[in-house]
Amino acid sequence: MLTDLLATLAYSGVGIALMAVGYVLVDIATPGKLRDLIWVDRNRNAALLLSSGLVGVGMIVVVAIVNSNDDFAKGIVDTGVYGLLGLIVMAVSFVILDLATPGKLGDLLCDPEPHPAVWVSVAAHLTSGAIIAAAIS
Repeated sequence: MLTDLLATLAYSGVGIALMAVGYVLVDIATPGKLRDLIWVDRNRNAALLLSSGLVGVGMIVVVAIVNSNDDFAKGIVDTGVYGLLGLIVMAVSFVILDLATPGKLGDLLCDPEPHPAVWVSVAAHLTSGAIIAAAIS
């Protein structure tokens, strides 16, 4: 049981680290401080964008753990590598979407009024996470 608890803590640490990197990437993509946008200004658009990135990373982490087949070393490496790949794919999808749409996507997502563009970004994050998760074998 102790071994399983330690493995759980290790997987949790990798998952939290990946979510922290995801937070930083969303903070870079949006003007202003993400912390203030969400917790002070209560900006729904920014909260949805961040949430979708966290869920996308979470899907990848869960699938990597499930597919580790009780091989801790493989599982922890797969979790980190596929998690980082997922974050890269999400960032690239954000940049491509930004190039394909009018205006700056980061500005639209920080608008205090709900904006439909946020749902497109959310879909891109979630499908990116799902694709990477499905690719893990």
